[in-house]
Amino acid sequence: MTRWFILSAIGRDRPGLVSELARLVLDSDANLEDSRMTILGTDFAVILLCSSRAADAGDRLALGSKRLERDHGLTILIRELAAGRRPAIPAPGTRLFRVEAAGEDRAGIVAGICGVLAEHGVNIVELDTQSHPGEGGAPHYQLAIRIELPDAVEPRTLREALEREAERLVLDVALMPA
Repeated sequence: MTRWFILSAIGRDRPGLVSELARLVLDSDANLEDSRMTILGTDFAVILLCSSRAADAGDRLALGSKRLERDHGLTILIRELAAGRRPAIPAPGTRLFRVEAAGEDRAGIVAGICGVLAEHGVNIVELDTQSHPGEGGAPHYQLAIRIELPDAVEPRTLREALEREAERLVLDVALMPA
């Protein structure tokens, strides 16, 4: 029986972290199925989806993680997915769309846009944000979200709700098929 694990790790960015985590997965008799990795601030953040048929894979991942935490100052969390892997994206009964928003950086952008999505029963598949200097030095914020839009929700209805929230937040927003 295949067992599924999520491993997340955070640590000071430096060369070799990805190699060490990939080696941990391999040494635990597991396969690296999917991953997301990025630098946030001064730290490197990793989320890995692993699978294994080995009965002791979870224990081996946990033991190896403790070693990496001790030797390299990482913070690692391992979670077994009891239900296994989720269906492919988009899930049945949904369509894949993309939401993009941009404007002057201010508190509440993610909360506002994601609140509208939640109110419409929309599932977020992936979310990326960036803040960088804009014209005149004011911080410019960009938000990109991949969503699963339920078949029962009209894109026009969601677009109008997003536009109302974007007006409140003084943002440009767009909803489009992915």
